[in-house]
Amino acid sequence: MSNKTAIVTGGNSGLGFATAKKLCDNGIKTYIIGRSKEKTEDACAAIGENAIPVIFDLNNLAGIPAMIESITKENPIDILVNNAGINMKKEIPDVTDEDFLSIIHTNLLSVFSVSREVVKNMKANGSGSIINISSMASQYGIPKVIAYSASKGAIESMTRAMATELAPAGIRVNCIAPGFIKTKMSAAALDNDPERKNKVLGRTPMGFLGEPSDIADAVYYFALSESKYTTGTVLPVDGGNSIGF
Repeated sequence: MSNKTAIVTGGNSGLGFATAKKLCDNGIKTYIIGRSKEKTEDACAAIGENAIPVIFDLNNLAGIPAMIESITKENPIDILVNNAGINMKKEIPDVTDEDFLSIIHTNLLSVFSVSREVVKNMKANGSGSIINISSMASQYGIPKVIAYSASKGAIESMTRAMATELAPAGIRVNCIAPGFIKTKMSAAALDNDPERKNKVLGRTPMGFLGEPSDIADAVYYFALSESKYTTGTVLPVDGGNSIGF
């Protein structure tokens, strides 16, 4: 994999950081896209060799083509990991149109825009692997995360549509749906809600929360040629939570 090049959006923390580190540790040159200059540069410094910071706000849809072109003019892109995303916890009557659109903008529109530009490069090179990150929230009826759930469900549908259209061009598109993983986002949801945390663990057959490295390992599999006959898949990485009862 030492001659490969990857892009990881939202790669300066949490699942994205673990994913970028996994790729870099295996010799893959990885462009980490992040909005915060300090956090993104610190993440690249922590990862070390092969990590390259790209300071960019993905909400700037109009700027995405030029940003991706600045990367692809240096290297063809073999792997794209669409990881960047935000959440919002509000009851439905309190969710404004602006709230809803902000989630859709970051979690869905930016994923499409980045993918579209990277696909142009991958098609020219005759191959590529795109890995989208959704959430098990797309599978459940979870209260107070209406926009987040909608955005992640759309990501999974988009994964299947992209996989079908892009397969003839040698581009595979898969999706990982993390369950409850030990990140700052999940900590905010669970640490102050013991009842919810016990409920989550109680319906998780494996009985514990996942680690960011569990997601990184799944991403790495989809990035490898060993998964060359796999496309359009949504893979739950959730300790069995989606089948527990």
